[in-house]
Amino acid sequence: MIRALSQNGGVVFCGLDSTAMVREAERIHKTSAVTSAALGRLLTAASMMGMMLKTEEASVTLRLAGGGPAGTVLAVAAGDGWARGYVQNPVVELPLRPDGKLDVGGAVGRKGTLSVVRDTGLGEPYVGQIPLASGEVAEDITAYYAISEQVPTVCALGVLVNPDLSIACAGGYLIQLLPGAAEAEICQIEQNISAMPSVTALLSQGKTPQGIMQMALAGFEPQLLDSREVGYRCDCSLARVERALASLGRAELEEMAAQQKEAEVTCQFCDRVYRVPLQKLLGQLS
Repeated sequence: MIRALSQNGGVVFCGLDSTAMVREAERIHKTSAVTSAALGRLLTAASMMGMMLKTEEASVTLRLAGGGPAGTVLAVAAGDGWARGYVQNPVVELPLRPDGKLDVGGAVGRKGTLSVVRDTGLGEPYVGQIPLASGEVAEDITAYYAISEQVPTVCALGVLVNPDLSIACAGGYLIQLLPGAAEAEICQIEQNISAMPSVTALLSQGKTPQGIMQMALAGFEPQLLDSREVGYRCDCSLARVERALASLGRAELEEMAAQQKEAEVTCQFCDRVYRVPLQKLLGQLS
């Protein structure tokens, strides 16, 4: 992932080759082609949005609930850009769209919401929610920034899935205009973007995030701010699972213990299975 700023400081760019991240998500969740694309796009967006929070202790959570057959799609990213996520129904089969592309909007649904929770670690998290623009993810992220944060934003996301369901490439970019951007700058950005192929086409041609940046910000003399490795990472642990179970309360845990010796909990982000002896946990609560 890279972040850059135009020479005059009016345009911010964030670009990401998320291929490895999305490949790991597909390996864990065993997603079909269209759900790989939906989850991969949302993970890519969350990773870039997390990185833009600027502090590693911060986090952003994106939740798509569009009423489609894929169910809820969720992605969480830390301030360092590492992300995790899941899709409620990982296997969905739909016909391709008339243009031959995967029907992500059909899988996600178009009659729901995109929710964004930004937690900077300072006070209450910011929660924003908008009606879905298309369910195709990139358009919804663009609409979120326009409606909830009043920041003119261009978002492009893509996931290319091979016939064997492996991930060929994935990535995306965010461009934001800071307050005071001139009309000429907006027009130049629009011209640059309209002349560019899709994200997956660029990545397939061997373009790096830096190469995509040079195309998107042509004429703006962008200056690289930072570059770092990001990927798929789950931060679940036995201690977290025990705390979650303990939060149910002693009465409910005793009722569970009367029926079973241990609680089996599967992490929705990484599919790791935890087995917690309930009597031992009750003893810790004494």
